[in-house]
Amino acid sequence: MAAAAAASLEIAPFLQSQLSFSSKSKAGSQSPSVFKIKTPHVENFASNHRTEITKSSRSLTSAATAVTDTQTPAEFRVDILSESLPFIQKFRGKTIVVKYGGAAMKPNQKDNLLASVVKDLVLLSVVGLRPVLVHGGGPEINFWLKRFGIEPVFRDGLRVTDANTMEIVSMVLVGRVNKSLVSLINKAGATAVGLSGMDGRLFTARPSPNSAKLGFVGEVARVDPTVIEPLVNSGHIPVIASVAADEFGQSYNINADTVAGELAAALGAEKLILLTDVAGILENREDPMSLVKEIDIKGVKKMIEDGKVGGGMIPKVNCCIRSLAQGVRTASIIDGRVEHSLLLEILTDAGAGTMITG
Repeated sequence: MAAAAAASLEIAPFLQSQLSFSSKSKAGSQSPSVFKIKTPHVENFASNHRTEITKSSRSLTSAATAVTDTQTPAEFRVDILSESLPFIQKFRGKTIVVKYGGAAMKPNQKDNLLASVVKDLVLLSVVGLRPVLVHGGGPEINFWLKRFGIEPVFRDGLRVTDANTMEIVSMVLVGRVNKSLVSLINKAGATAVGLSGMDGRLFTARPSPNSAKLGFVGEVARVDPTVIEPLVNSGHIPVIASVAADEFGQSYNINADTVAGELAAALGAEKLILLTDVAGILENREDPMSLVKEIDIKGVKKMIEDGKVGGGMIPKVNCCIRSLAQGVRTASIIDGRVEHSLLLEILTDAGAGTMITG
């Protein structure tokens, strides 16, 4: 599967050139250009049920190992693109909200995984999906806090954010991390636009119930996606920093998972994807091989009640449940330590973590 994802990326430059040509030939048209693949019509889409071994997943597996003396690298790449067609057709024109952070932003892993996320987003955009990226930046914030002589403090997994810390959080998330991601996506061939929750009143914040202990840590009070929708409709990739202000202009640091979930609901997204630093939801937290590939809301709530889901995974799961309850079709918690995990999640049956359904 990893080979299939990597091979799909090799085709991205060809897709970009075709998309560019199509756009130029339709100058003045209000509708986005659509890349058409010259391949026989596919009547039956591959199943999304990861517990079943489908024809598509078997084909992808065989294609990933089929570079032999009788198959050239070019033929291998074309095979992979052809096998991806049902998934591309399924998600083309649909909004996908991706939360990026955690392991993918740790300094010792940043370069490889950052490049992987950027390439995946650009490829998905090129083939007609509408990705929206929401990011945090905990490791980068910690780095700059220490440079200013401020020791990071956490309570119950949440950053204690006084006025000085909030100033640095805004500087790092909005001024550094956000613009760096925008620049990298643009360099890779797509068009990204960086925003924070304050832009266009995208998010209105309110203080956390524990604000007396946590300081300027906020929650999402309202979402107004008006500023985002034209960007998504025109094929741009919005990149959103998880900082917002309340009605009085006070800035708040908001959990990026929460921001992504609420934005996905407001946009009517097809899918919410949270990139994290574990394989997904585990049946046995001590056994990394006990990954739950697919589960519904009722099942995951039962796992929380039974203590099988705990710690930092509970807020992520609750974020997914809330977004599903507001109309998002599926929500996935996937392994951000795996290169090209976004492509594995969207363009294969196997996925890259746990998918929660309504």
